[in-house]
Amino acid sequence: MTVEERRARLGVRHRLAPGARVDDAVAIAEAVVALHGTDPSTVFLSAAARMVTPSSERLARALYDDRRLVRTLCMRRTMFVLPVPMVPVVQAACTDALVPGERRRTMAMLEQNGVPDADAHLRALEVATLAAIQTQGEATGAELSKLVPGLRRKLLVGVGTKWEGMIGLTTRVLFLLSTEQKIVRGRPKGGWTSSQYRWSPMSSWLPDAVTPPTADEARIDLAQRWLQAFGPATVADLTWWTGLTLGQVRKAVAALEVEEVDLEGVPGIVLAGDIELTPAPEPWVALLPSLDPTTMGWKQRNWYLGEHGGALFDTNGNAGPTVWFDGRIVGGWAQRRTGEVVFRLLEDPGREARDAIEAEAARLTVWLGDVRVTPRFPTPLQRELAS
Repeated sequence: MTVEERRARLGVRHRLAPGARVDDAVAIAEAVVALHGTDPSTVFLSAAARMVTPSSERLARALYDDRRLVRTLCMRRTMFVLPVPMVPVVQAACTDALVPGERRRTMAMLEQNGVPDADAHLRALEVATLAAIQTQGEATGAELSKLVPGLRRKLLVGVGTKWEGMIGLTTRVLFLLSTEQKIVRGRPKGGWTSSQYRWSPMSSWLPDAVTPPTADEARIDLAQRWLQAFGPATVADLTWWTGLTLGQVRKAVAALEVEEVDLEGVPGIVLAGDIELTPAPEPWVALLPSLDPTTMGWKQRNWYLGEHGGALFDTNGNAGPTVWFDGRIVGGWAQRRTGEVVFRLLEDPGREARDAIEAEAARLTVWLGDVRVTPRFPTPLQRELAS
């Protein structure tokens, strides 16, 4: 499969080409398996870039009113927004494995701060906190610390290191409860760029008892969804995206019907029967936000990123805002304090593409209005443009 085929698939399947865009927020999330949620603004900007008529209200309604989408910790220990039916899948595939380590870490913090019988103390706090959330319906961390006095304790962590400091026990208890899918981050306290959330019981999103899949079943399901959205790709890409071990990924892929393909000299895989060529969509441009699921979709990115990684990614591998033309990244963008969206091209896509990118930047400036977006993980080009 050629680079041109992969780029055509990307435009169509990720709903970035004009003819593939849709105003259904759930369909958008399903198209890329899940939307990155580490940076609150990413979710809304990623969805808007794939809508016929961009709307933050439409996504907020799917998240907080209709509750068809949910924000949760899963792949690569990263926050994602995904369709509610996927919660048991990602929990069994990825998140369950995080719980024992996070619990031990929290108990170690308690013990180092002189709390006797740390396990019993922690579990009592969890019970009280969950009960308070269920009673209130939803509550912020600050509100819960007033209702559950034990949450007010401060813990000294990182003693003797450059990371030494105090953290609130509220943070750790809420993190554990959410990792176990007992509670969920609900509506933010503020606008859609806010990262201060109200917490709600997960039962508000998943009211019916669901029999969870086994870890193996869940990993097979997750691999299949990803290959449908991101294939053809390499096993290394899938391993990186899921955060699973290579052995776990190979086991999941072995249970699927896949075909091997040549990705211009690199061995790749695709779901069986998914080898027909994709008709090239009409030329398209998109200004995608930092950590967009398409930009972050593969480990091996040369076929759409080229040599631009140094300007558009930070040193930890987090993508900044990117300018796309016909399935490849051609530059980066930023929003200035004035609200103006500006961009810089790192290669010449041609006059018509430049005009279309200019128009898209102007459209995004108007759509953002008074909202100011600052990526959580600034990149070299974004810093330069924003200043």
